[in-house]
Amino acid sequence: MTIKTLAAAVALTLAPVLAFAEGCNYGQKVTMSCAEGMVYDSETGTCVTNTTS
Repeated sequence: MTIKTLAAAVALTLAPVLAFAEGCNYGQKVTMSCAEGMVYDSETGTCVTNTTS
């Protein structure tokens, strides 16, 4: 096997592993916590004063 063929085989073997490592947190949800008396507004992505209480 030539060196070029071996290098190509190694690169193609490692490509999926490196791609998976880059996006390993795919699908995880991040929870937002607000101060007391505030609620999270998903439209603006910020905490706003709770007006329903």
